Amino acid sequence: MGETASRFANAGRLVVRPVRGEERAPWRELMQAHHYLGFQRIVGQSLWYVATPDEQWVALLGWGAAALKCAPRDRWIGWSPSLKFRRLRLMVNNVRFLILPAWHRPNLASQVLALNLRRLSEDWERCHGHPIRLAETFVDPARFRGTCYRAAGFLFAQTLTRQRRVTSSATRAATLSR
Repeated sequence: MGETASRFANAGRLVVRPVRGEERAPWRELMQAHHYLGFQRIVGQSLWYVATPDEQWVALLGWGAAALKCAPRDRWIGWSPSLKFRRLRLMVNNVRFLILPAWHRPNLASQVLALNLRRLSEDWERCHGHPIRLAETFVDPARFRGTCYRAAGFLFAQTLTRQRRVTSSATRAATLSR
C-alpha cells in the first residue's frame, strides 16, 4: 500500500493512512470526545483515516457515501435524476474531520486534507470496488470558514438551510488522483 506523506515541521513525515482494524475503537473515542458534532457512526460505505507524524495521531478523517439528495450539489452538477442515481456511488462526503486538540498548527488541516484526497479514490476502490470522482462536505459558517477545503481545491456550491442550521456545501469537482 502506498503512503501519502509530506514533511511535518519538527515532527517527522506527515502520513495520512486508513485506520487499521484495531485502531477503530480509539478513533471513535477521540472523534466522539473532540469533534463538535460527536460521533455515532458513518452511514453506508465509509473509510476512516488518521494523519500521523511518526505514528503519533494528529488528525482524524471520516468519509462516507454521498447523500442521495443535496439540492445545491445536484444543481451544480446538472445530472438528470436517473444519471445521478447511476453515478452517486462515485461521490463521497467528508462527514468528519478533526485536528486533535494538541496539534493545531498553521496549514496542518489543509496539508492533511490534501494528502488524504491524493489517496482517497484508490483506497475507496480497493475497499469498495469502485473509484471516487467527486468529494463533498458541509461547512458550518457559524463555526468555520472552510479555508482548508478551499486550499485543497473544493468549490463552495451554495449556502443551504438544513434543520434550522445554515451550512455551506463544498464540492471538489476535480478528478481525484489514482
